[in-house]
Amino acid sequence: MDFLKSGLKTVLGAPEPGHQPTGAETVERLVDRVNNSTLLEDRRDACRALKAMSRTYRVEVGALCLDTLKQVLELDRADNETINYALDTINNIMSPTQFEEEEDNPRVPMNIGEQFTEMFIKDHHNIQLILDLLDEYDFRVRLSAVQLLTSLLTNRPKDIQEIILVKPMGVSKMMDLLGDTREVIRNETLLLLIKLTKGNANIQKIVAFENAFDRLFEIVSSEGYSDGGIIVEDCLLLMLNLLKNNSSNINFFKEGSYIQKMLPMFNTPPEDAEDSGWSPQKVSNVHCMLLIVRTLVSPSNSAQIISSCQKIMKKVGLLDALCNILMSSGVPADILTETINTVGECVRGDVANQEFLGNVMAPSNPPRACIVVLLMSMVNEKQPFALRCAVLYCFQCYLYHNETSQAALVQTLLPSSTEMSTLSSGQLLCGGLFSSDVLSNWFSAVALMHALIENPVQKEQLLRVLLATNIGTSPVSLLHQCTLLLQQTTKLKAKVALLMLLCQWTSQCPAAVAGFLRAPGGVGWLVAQTCANEHDDNEFLLQGLSAFLLAICIHFNDDSVDDYSKESLRQLLTKRIGMETFTSKLSEVSRHELYNKAAKHPQLRAKLAADVLIDYEFCRLFKVLESVLTQSLTASQQNGSGPEGAGRGSPEGGALQQYKSLIRQQDARLQELMAQVDGLLQQNQSLQGALNDSIASNSHLKDENTLLKAQVSASKTLPGPPPQVPSQEDPRIKQYEARIEGLTAEVVRLHGELEASQNGQKAANEELEKIRKDQDDLLELLADQDMKLNEYKMRLVSLGQPVEDEPSEPAPETTAPPAEFQQLV
Repeated sequence: MDFLKSGLKTVLGAPEPGHQPTGAETVERLVDRVNNSTLLEDRRDACRALKAMSRTYRVEVGALCLDTLKQVLELDRADNETINYALDTINNIMSPTQFEEEEDNPRVPMNIGEQFTEMFIKDHHNIQLILDLLDEYDFRVRLSAVQLLTSLLTNRPKDIQEIILVKPMGVSKMMDLLGDTREVIRNETLLLLIKLTKGNANIQKIVAFENAFDRLFEIVSSEGYSDGGIIVEDCLLLMLNLLKNNSSNINFFKEGSYIQKMLPMFNTPPEDAEDSGWSPQKVSNVHCMLLIVRTLVSPSNSAQIISSCQKIMKKVGLLDALCNILMSSGVPADILTETINTVGECVRGDVANQEFLGNVMAPSNPPRACIVVLLMSMVNEKQPFALRCAVLYCFQCYLYHNETSQAALVQTLLPSSTEMSTLSSGQLLCGGLFSSDVLSNWFSAVALMHALIENPVQKEQLLRVLLATNIGTSPVSLLHQCTLLLQQTTKLKAKVALLMLLCQWTSQCPAAVAGFLRAPGGVGWLVAQTCANEHDDNEFLLQGLSAFLLAICIHFNDDSVDDYSKESLRQLLTKRIGMETFTSKLSEVSRHELYNKAAKHPQLRAKLAADVLIDYEFCRLFKVLESVLTQSLTASQQNGSGPEGAGRGSPEGGALQQYKSLIRQQDARLQELMAQVDGLLQQNQSLQGALNDSIASNSHLKDENTLLKAQVSASKTLPGPPPQVPSQEDPRIKQYEARIEGLTAEVVRLHGELEASQNGQKAANEELEKIRKDQDDLLELLADQDMKLNEYKMRLVSLGQPVEDEPSEPAPETTAPPAEFQQLV
């Protein structure tokens, strides 16, 4: 501190006797020295002093000398030391963090760095000045320029990204710094690029095509891959930014043979090796690389990208390396969990990869299939919750669109002439389904449900599964036992899981519906649950699921059970529940918070066991069948039992006209909503323009007010006659403050109007999207109905029965449907 004081005395001279200069006075004298000194050494010393004071007097330095420092960057480019002091001073002014020297100063707001950043970037030429300084080879200048850009990006990321995007060679200059031999600059550039590429697809593409992946893999290789330090993690985070939600970069990564370059990251050392441990940094590095692999095969990508990446991963041995980590001992729990998720997405929907995973054997005694070992962890309540969720997701991916895997699972439950000496996946799921652990119940029911998705053959095969409940008693079917357990259990999760399983099982399967109707008490329990009056959200969900299963039992009923024919169940629903109550209870399912969370992604993303309730595939089933079931029951109630000849042998035959009518209604509603959206968009644009004008005026006045207040504060501390600066009572300040208040009120009003407009637009868009999706589903169902009706007609013709062709229907409307609807058709 004494050294600093002596340095200031050298620059400013000794103060007058009896007068101690204040911070604002000192800053103003230093600014005057920088502006008016003819000697470079004097300006350099003044910049050094300003840098020293910028941490303690940030507001004064920022308000009084920001323009002066910009002039230094332009005029003193030849002196690297002066430029370095100026860059460091600006960086201190813009710093997003609070300095220790400011903690006790209440006059410094928390976001002061962001405010100064907003003022600094109004002139885009200032950013160009800093970008030009990246060309300087001097270590201090280049490092300070990189750190200043990082601070600016931290404060105003979107604004800086847009400015740099239009600057010629702006991104290229930053990419060149990755080749700097000085590691400090290279490492700081990595942090800069991580912030620069976050959330901006255009910058991500530019960085990727500047050979970013080659340079990053070179750094990762030189640092030792997964055994490297935090620099490896920074490189992987930058790769993750470049690939996430960017199909163009994923294609570039795939076609550039970069997938095989990830393989050394997953090489597991021998278990007896001395360095086979997992340091915290290695855990972070491997975790980041697993996230990159998952980004390439994420279900949100296009099917073409996913399929090609999955095939390459198997071909180059990456899937094999991941399975080795899966079966290795000593792997940390969080890495094991993420690896299970990654393996699941690497095999999801790819039959060859699913077969490969099914053939992986665990190094146990006796040897067991990897899938069986994973399921043992899933039904073990002592295992971490996140690990169990990951195993469920991996198993779902293993069964996804793979009838062979689904059949193999069901086969392990069917009676066999040969005794099985080892545990099978089916036995584990049955054990978990009826265990005392409620999470095991839920996981097992959902896993079993995925074996039945879009597979009517296995739904009927599963009806053959018999369970021995007690010694000496005759075995009962799995469906019968699930129905009894549904009535007996008091646990919400178990009830929801069994209802989801039964809904999937009975949909599109009349034989399963008949089996459920024969189980004692099943229908009565569903009716009682649907009629219940509890008002808890979870109870509403349970009532809605019960109504859904009851509607499935009516719609897919083939009248093979005399006591519960389709007509008798429909009458029971109408008299005991009422159609209005029924539709209200059914709609409660899609309003539940956990339903909306589950419907967003195939993976179960629950942090707590309490968040586990609904499965993604069940959401898809409910979304497809909800409107169909409601329309079917409503139309049946209005039209009586309806004609039976057209739908002979087909439970869905009478619904064909209902689908067509529903599509016409939704088409009209679609046109109405599109007109509303167009009106809201125009209103939104006008409000946004008025709001932007008010915000710009308000910001300009605030900047002027800040500078005036800083000048007033500095003038009060100066000795002698005060300079001609406006005082606090100056009418200009009052005028500015009055204008600021008026503009602030206008901004608040416009914000309110804009928010109301955006809310209306959002609601209209949501309803529009819902109707479009419903139309898509209905058109698919309509096509299925046409195919089935044609099939039934062909069967009748082959049996010698006369068949009358349906008369062609006239067009319901004279107006043409919208283009979107024509594309759907």
